[in-house]
Amino acid sequence: MSAAALPIQPASTPPTQPLQPTSTAPTPQQVDEARTAFTASLLSAGTSTVQSDLQARAGDLHANAAAIDKQEQDLLKETMNLGKESDKWQKLVDDGARGVKETGDVQNWAEMLERDLCVLEDTMAMAEEKAGSDNNTAFVNGRHR
Repeated sequence: MSAAALPIQPASTPPTQPLQPTSTAPTPQQVDEARTAFTASLLSAGTSTVQSDLQARAGDLHANAAAIDKQEQDLLKETMNLGKESDKWQKLVDDGARGVKETGDVQNWAEMLERDLCVLEDTMAMAEEKAGSDNNTAFVNGRHR
């Protein structure tokens, strides 16, 4: 046969039938072993990822707990300082209120004193008027009556 007489076929043709495994069906023991191995590999892959994430988070929690403890101590210290400052301000307010009250008491005292002096002045004026009118009547033409 010559080369021209051979029919030309494509280099690869898709198989028309699915390939059949050359071995026989797996035994139930082989299926169980494969399932166990597959499950173990999934568990180890999932566990290592989850476990490493959890360990990282636990480390962060411990580090943050120390920072929170320090912040708590600082907050307690600052709260104590704020309490002392508040006491100082309260004392200042109380002293101011006492001063205002004393000023009000002094003002009240001054008003009462002024009122008493006005009464005294009016009494003296009345006494002088009466004494003046008594003197005018007592000394008529420079003589006593």
